[in-house]
Amino acid sequence: MKRHPRWLAAVALLALSACVPGAADYTESEWPKHLMLSNASAEVSVGFAPGSSRILPGDLARLRAMAASGGIVPSDRVIVAVAGPAALASARFDAVAAALLPYGAVASPAWREAAARHHAVIQRERYLVTLPPCPNWSSPAAGAGDFANTFPSNFGCAGAVNLGAIVAMPADLLGRRQAGLTAGQPAAAAVNRYLNDQVRLPAAADAGPFSAPASQAPAAPSGAADGSGTQP
Repeated sequence: MKRHPRWLAAVALLALSACVPGAADYTESEWPKHLMLSNASAEVSVGFAPGSSRILPGDLARLRAMAASGGIVPSDRVIVAVAGPAALASARFDAVAAALLPYGAVASPAWREAAARHHAVIQRERYLVTLPPCPNWSSPAAGAGDFANTFPSNFGCAGAVNLGAIVAMPADLLGRRQAGLTAGQPAAAAVNRYLNDQVRLPAAADAGPFSAPASQAPAAPSGAADGSGTQP
């Protein structure tokens, strides 16, 4: 009987291809690894005595109460717009920044006429980071019979989750901060707390803007790692 090795090889390849998932069986659009940001920004206005950088007592008390209750926290991006001549506007900005600094909030100036006369507008940029549902074992890990040369479904999970968990100011994920001098008081205070064994856990009001738990991720298939970790 005459054999046809090429024909037999073609049949074998067709049989194998029917058992291996194709490249279209999984795409990133089905299970994205992107961080989601929910906007919770707000504005507050404070007034000054005419021709002075002194914040009105009632507005100062309201601003301090807002910071003390979590209305402004260190993870917020705080931008202050002050109206008036340059020298007076600078002094008024310093007064607002000094009022917020004891609460760990560092203000940045917005040099634009966005406030009413004798007022400052304090914009609190706050974003809640929602982590992707990771780990994702909906497709086999690399080397587990996937011949499509595509990324596994869990690829990128570790990077996305780590970034969302460690970002100190979620607004940085949307855009860079304004260039300027670094505020030394919060950094020096953190070092002093560490040296004196006085490190404090964040209060419940401070924990909100950092990250939120993701929905339940797919269960790991037989032979894969459990859901306690992710692969890069």
